[in-house]
Amino acid sequence: MKKTSKQKPELSLAVQYAKAEPRLPRWRLRAWVQRALDVAHTDLQHSFRGASLSVRLVGLPEAKSLNHAYRKRDYATNVLTFAYGQQPDGTLSGDIVICVPVLQREAKEQGKKFLAHAAHLTLHGTLHALGYDHLKAREAKHMESLETKILAQMGIRDPYLLP
Repeated sequence: MKKTSKQKPELSLAVQYAKAEPRLPRWRLRAWVQRALDVAHTDLQHSFRGASLSVRLVGLPEAKSLNHAYRKRDYATNVLTFAYGQQPDGTLSGDIVICVPVLQREAKEQGKKFLAHAAHLTLHGTLHALGYDHLKAREAKHMESLETKILAQMGIRDPYLLP
């Protein structure tokens, strides 16, 4: 499928609040996911028509359970992504799970603003859902460059730089 720069990728987004967090309303999460989608859509390494995604905000027990069940790690992690690949119509699908208490703790420990760290984790999870990864150094460099580009557009400093 040939991409055209005039076609904006379509986004279908569901947001679930297993853990309430008033600083992360649906409109804010949607804006962050859309930014990642728009930048990834212009990236020549990935071709897709749109995305059908969900973002679920969870507490420690659910995050720990999911991380144990799917990654065999017995702790709650900040973000988990379940990428389901591309549908026949060119739409990518996936689920992004963000653990609010881990997000809060990391932001405090790393001296970051809560919303800046939340934006980063949302972008990171979205890029995973769109097929990006960081298992190999080259992939990691590319994914991190997209994240820092998007965050810079939002006025957020590079999260990979030490404070």
